[in-house]
Amino acid sequence: MHVGGVGNTPPLFAAAAGRDFQVVQAATYGGRGDAIVVPEDSDVDEVADLDGATIAVAEGSSANYHLLAQLAEAGIDYEDVEIKNLQPADALGAFEGGYVDAWAIWEPYTSQAEQDAGARVIADGETLANGYNFQAASTEAIEDEATAAALEDYVSRVAEAQVWATTHQQEWADAWSSETGLAPEITLAAVKNRDVEVVPIDDALVASEQEMADAFDGAGLIPEQVDVTPFFSDRYDESSLAAAEGAR
Repeated sequence: MHVGGVGNTPPLFAAAAGRDFQVVQAATYGGRGDAIVVPEDSDVDEVADLDGATIAVAEGSSANYHLLAQLAEAGIDYEDVEIKNLQPADALGAFEGGYVDAWAIWEPYTSQAEQDAGARVIADGETLANGYNFQAASTEAIEDEATAAALEDYVSRVAEAQVWATTHQQEWADAWSSETGLAPEITLAAVKNRDVEVVPIDDALVASEQEMADAFDGAGLIPEQVDVTPFFSDRYDESSLAAAEGAR
């Protein structure tokens, strides 16, 4: 495979594992879609109330970092909560069944939890999560002249599509619903909760990702400390940003 879309955490774990790739395009969806939710009738009103709680989260996900950051800000060690490592479908069942006290999740599952399970958001990632979404390409593809040219065209098209999704929210929500089987009301709420912006792969972006990698390392969730800088490239920034601007 030459290229694929990923969230903000897979590149960190791939880098720590020594995989051969670079992130070549970036957009941010903001942090509001990352949320910690509790049952509507829960006594938990804020993150500080989660000390000793049982929390569902997909370890290694953007929601996992958001949970780490929220707990740290509240003065709670990761070891002071009981983590249930569950993917969204299983986590929803555990949440609805009362087997966990809280669920750290991302869109569209945040909106699904609110609408289908009566969940209540106690914290979102607007100030703590970077919301980045990436296109990551193999080094082999980048180093091949023909494939590199195709990659430049591809990431430009991705940037245009990301702008389109922002300016055509209902159409994108309908397509997302059709693709996932989620109710249109859920995908529309998720779309409205994610402000997409194509961004450069600059020092600030890399520093934000490094902060995440360090947090995972500190929690013992990543194999070893890693410098993520070599795994990010701005070689297609000019094309990606120009395509996004032209699509507005």
